[in-house]
Amino acid sequence: MKNETHKDCCGNMFPDSLHLKDNVPNEGKVLTVWMKTPQGSVLPVHSDRSVEINYDQWEECQKCADFESCYKLSMAKIALESAVASQ
Repeated sequence: MKNETHKDCCGNMFPDSLHLKDNVPNEGKVLTVWMKTPQGSVLPVHSDRSVEINYDQWEECQKCADFESCYKLSMAKIALESAVASQ
């Protein structure tokens, strides 16, 4: 369902943590997660996990009229994704 009062990016500061892919950037509007798996590994092991911050985009987001609402929605989504992932 499309919401006409918010931008398409609203609530998407973080990547979808339920569907993180290995060895590619998992991008949100502001934050990117890397889940690096050693080449040839058959085990579900990540040798390196990292988070990158797009500071330019963060500055742009803070200027947006919907920043407070977007931030709260982004945090709510990540909290729910964390709860779902732990089940």
